Amino acid sequence: MQLRRPAAPGSTRRRRYVGLALTLAVVILGACGCGGSAKSAPAAATTAAAPGGMTVTITARSVPRVGTVLVTSQDLVLYVFAPDHHRAITCKGTCLGTWPPLMLPSGSRLAAGAGVKRGLLGSVPDPAGGRVVTYAGWPLYTYTGDVDPGQATGQNLNLNGGLWYVIRPSGLPLIPRS
Repeated sequence: MQLRRPAAPGSTRRRRYVGLALTLAVVILGACGCGGSAKSAPAAATTAAAPGGMTVTITARSVPRVGTVLVTSQDLVLYVFAPDHHRAITCKGTCLGTWPPLMLPSGSRLAAGAGVKRGLLGSVPDPAGGRVVTYAGWPLYTYTGDVDPGQATGQNLNLNGGLWYVIRPSGLPLIPRS
């Protein structure tokens, strides 16, 4: 695809191309596993915004078998890791290859989509650098086993050192009753 140079600097078309190019670069780096850190993995969770940054939007969606849960702007289901104990990131090393954290790129902002409580959104420092998006204090992750939007195949999995749960708009993980 050939991009044409806009007539005037700062034009809407140029901003759109720059945003698209940045988004594509991050998605490609995340898909190939390049970069070697958690920063590149969750690229699909960000969407282009006005100049000056990106917006990471979290929404609520009804998903088969689990009900209404939090998802990214691309409808990827979000999970919490029980060992995080509602406060700290404990998924490290090989765990990150399976459960990429939802990153908040520098200069970005968080947005609450439909069904999400803005006051429960936040972020915490990532031990690998950058910031990870949180909801009700829980660091949020996606699951590489969810190959299509709206899948929740990671629900209640005991993998990479602990149990994984989808998270409700209330801020509570969906923990099955014994």
